[in-house]
Amino acid sequence: MESALRAGAGAPGLRLIETLRADSTPARLALHRARMARAAAALGWGFDAAGFDASVDVDPAAGLRLRLTLDAAGRFDVTQAALPESRSEWRLARAGAPLLSTDPWLTVKSTNRAAYDSARATLPEGIDEVVFVNERGELCDGSITTLFFDRGQGMRTPPLSSGLLPGVLRAELGCPEEVLLAQDLPYVRLWVGNALRGLIGAVWVG
Repeated sequence: MESALRAGAGAPGLRLIETLRADSTPARLALHRARMARAAAALGWGFDAAGFDASVDVDPAAGLRLRLTLDAAGRFDVTQAALPESRSEWRLARAGAPLLSTDPWLTVKSTNRAAYDSARATLPEGIDEVVFVNERGELCDGSITTLFFDRGQGMRTPPLSSGLLPGVLRAELGCPEEVLLAQDLPYVRLWVGNALRGLIGAVWVG
């Protein structure tokens, strides 16, 4: 998997991404830093932890979104924006195209995310998020969120082996992993979330 990532590491314009709240806790910042460092290592890129920390050392105003990127030369760039508004419950539908569970690019947060961006740009009316499945019919994650669910035995999240990003909120919550099949979606309690928005209640509308 790492060799496949390195083969594409020189693609023009490729950047690693972390999207975070300016008022993130130190523990959550450490998770963002560690994820970007792992991805940089997988690509064969340099990563300066002190440079990461300096880039996100801004006024920790509540409601401020930071988008930090890293390029192949080890350069950081950060942009700031207001946090997007969000409802307390999101309506979910299934994404059209399946993901391949063995695609190594699903495991790193980067600008190589055409399937996610396309799905986000074409959300059906009344739908807040689409959830992807893999070639085996297993749930992966959403276009910008991690999926969480409960069959009545506590919160779970799909395994990384299904083909998904190791989300920061996912790591913070520490939920056990469990495969969820597409046909089971109407019968479980659902949430989606990410480090920017936190955990959001969700309802499956198909």
